[in-house]
Amino acid sequence: MITARDIMHSGAQCIQADQTLMDAARMMRDMGVGALPICGSDQKLKGIITDRDIIVRCIAEGKDPSMMKAMDLGGHLHCVRAEDDMDTVLKKMEQHQIRRIPVIDGDRLVGMISEADLAKGHREGQHLTDQQIMNFMDSVYVSR
Repeated sequence: MITARDIMHSGAQCIQADQTLMDAARMMRDMGVGALPICGSDQKLKGIITDRDIIVRCIAEGKDPSMMKAMDLGGHLHCVRAEDDMDTVLKKMEQHQIRRIPVIDGDRLVGMISEADLAKGHREGQHLTDQQIMNFMDSVYVSR
């Protein structure tokens, strides 16, 4: 059985809940990512913020990204457990129409799964079928 831990990329960096959206944007730029998990002072996962969140919910609304905190945009959190199988991971991503999902072990962040990780797993024959990939694409992109 292929699990979330098998396909995730580890070493995901958190932005702290009290850091600014400007800090988040710079971290995303420097790391070449479009989303960051938000962690509290206890290092537990508190939320996730995307580049789109910063644009649509801060800048487009005339707010100052150097004043808003990451947790101000840390909405409802969807995550998977490291031991969850790929059907569970795909179902959660499809159900919530999300392209990136944090992976936790206990209450600690251990990695992230993105659509690129799914594609890589498919190319490397990690038991992601053509049908699973097509269903994911239909749910996340076509259903919007």
